[in-house]
Parts: sequence; structure tokens; C-alpha cells
Amino acid sequence: MRYVDEFRDAARIKAVAEEIHRSVDPGETYRIMEVCGGHTHTIFRFGLSQLLPENIELIHGPGCPVCVLPMGRMDVGLAMAERDDLIFTAFGDMMRVPGSKGSPLQSKARGADIRMVYSPLDALKIAQENPDRPVMFFAIGFETTTPSTAVTLLRARELGLTNFYVYCNHILVNPAIRALLEMDDMRLDGFIGPGHVSTVIGCEPYRFIADEFDRPIVVSGFEPLDILQSIAMLVRQLNEGRSEVENQYTRAVSWNGNPSAIAAMDLVFETRDAFEWRGMGDIPKSALAIREEFAAFDAERQIGVHGQTFPDPIEAQCGEVLKGALKPTECKLFGKGCTPEKPVGALMVSSEGACAAQYKYADVTIGTTG
Repeated sequence: MRYVDEFRDAARIKAVAEEIHRSVDPGETYRIMEVCGGHTHTIFRFGLSQLLPENIELIHGPGCPVCVLPMGRMDVGLAMAERDDLIFTAFGDMMRVPGSKGSPLQSKARGADIRMVYSPLDALKIAQENPDRPVMFFAIGFETTTPSTAVTLLRARELGLTNFYVYCNHILVNPAIRALLEMDDMRLDGFIGPGHVSTVIGCEPYRFIADEFDRPIVVSGFEPLDILQSIAMLVRQLNEGRSEVENQYTRAVSWNGNPSAIAAMDLVFETRDAFEWRGMGDIPKSALAIREEFAAFDAERQIGVHGQTFPDPIEAQCGEVLKGALKPTECKLFGKGCTPEKPVGALMVSSEGACAAQYKYADVTIGTTG
């Protein structure tokens, strides 16, 4: 199949759903986590859970980099933004993410120069156009967006820029999956693997999930048929007692990923000893820092803001939702104190947040078209 509408075809979707119903063991419960927020939105948007047997439970994982960023990191970024003359740049889904003193848009209303960009190269261009002002790019994302930041820093060094900085909040997917599997109170039977991340790192890095933890994982595309096919593949593995890494998303993902992207990442970044994840605490080796060779562009080194940061509000149960311990609707604030218009937690803001998806598509029955 080559076209999007083929992956949303009602007849094909119905056929795969019926295959899943025939395949499940009525005496078993299948707890499957979709790691990526893009998958979460597809599941809610098209009402895919309604097509599945009752004994398949989809758990929404920590696959939204905006959502897992703790409030303290946003506080530091906004403190940088409010320094004299600094231009703060970030992706659009960061603009309404709350820190303890408000979001970037609220900081902009207070007079900070906050600009939305579509890529880090846009931020680099702003730095070239404003040579007398420092420009900081708020870098965030899993391995999906990390190569573009790496290429931008390589370009900044090539240009000899002295006013461009990156505040690095890039994180890694596999340490988070490992942390979930090591939680005593977390039962997960299999994983729908992240498609976008896998276009960069490939499928091989997930082998530890099968080898060490005896869980299957299927890397999936993002259309309704992709996700249902991946669930069918997982059910088949579980029924047969297999734990393997499989690739449903073969049209975009190769087994060993993108060597050029991986090389750029390795050249510019190194692994941090630990990094705090919202709701999950410090996870070892789960994030990236800018290497010493590129220290001149590191906002944490060159700008640095040392002051008080604040923990995430405990009344918003974002951490429990991110770990899959709670459904979005089980959070005490969902749809009441926390809405897309007045978000308390990042999961209600981000385009990949589980709470935003649940809120937006709550009334969806079963859909097979966009």
C-alpha cells in the first residue's frame, strides 16, 4: 500500500480487528503500551480501542517529550528568556507549556522576546539576522528531532557564530522503557514501538526488551491500520510465547536506522549521567548534553540561570498518567481544573499529550477517515 487512505480503509481495518478478536485468548488479559504520543492520538482520534476485545488494554506511555519535561527545566528556560536582549526560540507545542510562573506565551506578554520556529535552523537564521543579540533555541525531543539540532550546531560552528545557544532537553526512549519495566507495580505484556524514533535509531536497540525482559515489541506506523496490525502481531507473539522485536513500519524504518543521523548525534552530544522525567524521577543515561567541543553554544554553560525552580503541581497527576498507572480521565483535574484553554499539566497542552487527545476526541465512536 502506498497511500494514506489505504491505511484508513474501513474494510481492511474491520478485517484486522476481526483477526484480533479471533486470536485473543479469552482467559488472558493483554496489557500493551504504545510508547509514542503520536500513536496515542491515532488511537483516540479513530476510536481504535472500541474495535478491540475487552481483554486488550492499551496503556499510554511516556512518549511525549514535552509532557515528560519537568517544570523546573521550563523555569530555567524562561529565566533565560527574561534576560535583557535574549531572543528565546522554541517549537510551537512549547508555547503554552506551563512553568511555575507561566508559559512562554505568558512570558512574551510580560515583555520577553519569544519566537516560534519550525526547526532549529530557523533559530540559527534569527541569530544571523541579529548578530548583536543572543539567541537561544529550546531544544526538545527524543531521537526523532535530535539530529536536526546536531546539524544546526555543526552549521553554527562552521559559520563561526558567537550569539547562538542551545538549551538541550533531548531525551532517549530506551532508558525510559527500561525504567518502566523495572517498576515493581507496572505490568506490561508488550510494546507498540515508536515509529518516528525508529526511523533514526532503527529496531536493533530494542532487543534488550525481548532479551532481558522477555517482552515483545512491534515498531509501528501511525495510521489506524498500522496500529491494529501491530497489535495483531503482538497478540500472535504473546499467544505463541515469543518475545521478539518486529517491524511493522517497514516502509519507513530499517533495522539499523539512519547511520548519518546517528553519526551527527554522536558527534555533537554525549549522554548525561541522569535526567529528571516528570513523574518518573531521575533516570540514568536517559538524556543528552552538548559535548565539550561545542560548549560555546551550550546555553547551560554560557548563559546559565541559577535560582529557585519549582516541582510539578501534585494536584495534576501527570506523572501517573505518563507511567500508565492512571488513565487521563482518572486524573482529578481532567476536564475540570485542567483543560486545553487553562492547562495545569503539559499533557493537556502538547500535540502528543494523552490528556489532550482524550479531551479532544472523547466523543469519537469509531472512525476510519480523517
